[in-house]
Amino acid sequence: MIPATLQIPAALVLAAGGAVACFAGYRFFRFVLGLFGFLVGALLATTIAGPGSTGYLLLWAVLGGLAGALVLNVAYFFGVVLVGAGLGAAAASLIWSQLGRDPHVLVVIAFAIAGAVAAIPLQRYVIIVATAFGGAWTLLVGALALAGDEAAQAAAAGNRVWVVYPLDPAPGREWVVAVWLALALAGLVTQLVAGARKRRPASRRT
Repeated sequence: MIPATLQIPAALVLAAGGAVACFAGYRFFRFVLGLFGFLVGALLATTIAGPGSTGYLLLWAVLGGLAGALVLNVAYFFGVVLVGAGLGAAAASLIWSQLGRDPHVLVVIAFAIAGAVAAIPLQRYVIIVATAFGGAWTLLVGALALAGDEAAQAAAAGNRVWVVYPLDPAPGREWVVAVWLALALAGLVTQLVAGARKRRPASRRT
């Protein structure tokens, strides 16, 4: 877990990084990958290290963060392909479930391959959707932690990182899901509009 004295800085990083990911995730994708890789690596490393002095935990956080940032930046292309493969496999299961039976393993493999192949030319949209929704949740957790929300502070501290889970909110916290979805859709539209403007032919700009 992150030391108590660093919980507010951690919440600031979560909020700022989430905002960048949500509204400009595709444009700054390498930065977003590095940031989230660092955060995940730091949380995992400090969890493995266990209790200790602030200096000890900081060392583990930095080492784990650097490792996480490196791994995500190296593997980002394969991550997009895996997302496409997962979507393809899910589509096969959904289609065959409507027919009242399970798809053959070869059908699932074929759909997974098709999804992986389709994700390559469509990776821009895969990245935009992933960063918009992931960034919106990170921004929300960071903002709630800064506002004094105990569950979000626990998430920012890393001692219970999934305590605030978007698809399974605690009783009385359903509004958090609505805010998350609104932020995600706003980020999605912002990124799509920004991308369309960037690709617009120069002749149309004049």
